[in-house]
Amino acid sequence: MCTGAFLLAAAGQLDGRRAATHWAWAGRLSALHPAVDVDTDKIFIKDGSIWTSAGVTAGIDLTLALIEEDFGHKVAIETARQLVMFMKRSGGQSQFSTPLVAQTQASDRFGELHAWIAAHLDEDLRVERLAEQAGMTPRTFARTYVAKVGCTPARTVEAMRIEAACRLLEETSDPLKRIAAASGHGRLHPYRHRMCQSGSVAYHVG
Repeated sequence: MCTGAFLLAAAGQLDGRRAATHWAWAGRLSALHPAVDVDTDKIFIKDGSIWTSAGVTAGIDLTLALIEEDFGHKVAIETARQLVMFMKRSGGQSQFSTPLVAQTQASDRFGELHAWIAAHLDEDLRVERLAEQAGMTPRTFARTYVAKVGCTPARTVEAMRIEAACRLLEETSDPLKRIAAASGHGRLHPYRHRMCQSGSVAYHVG
């Protein structure tokens, strides 16, 4: 689990195999052990008899998968229900990237705002609306936001919307119009000629 992958790699158990580890350590694992195919996005990976996972909580996802393999889907589902969690979390580690990076760069007030934005991507998120949510005037909000976060509010909203669209492209078979609406792009044109990066998969939308 997590950086435990380093122990397996040092023992040569991951040579020629795909492996997962915490996103913050994936680059180091690749550098130290180039024979390992490190996947920076997967929550957990099974390659042969070797299982590896991302962060500590991803170890629970891995454990549920082990239970399902050994005892069947019914037992795994019941275990997940007892733990009050999803049997299988959708997406990968990248699903946490844009909102979390934004929150770590901002003050507590903007951290809460970013969480609110992520939950309302399909709504009108112009500066005036965001400023109202933050309890500031539009002009003060725009100036303070850039100073604290390092980019404009519009840039953050767009990044979150594109990331959400990429997840939907990867995880669903929904038509493009529905994905555009769900991720806050009411019209298709913002997706034309745009590359969506989701883990190691690239989508050319449009």
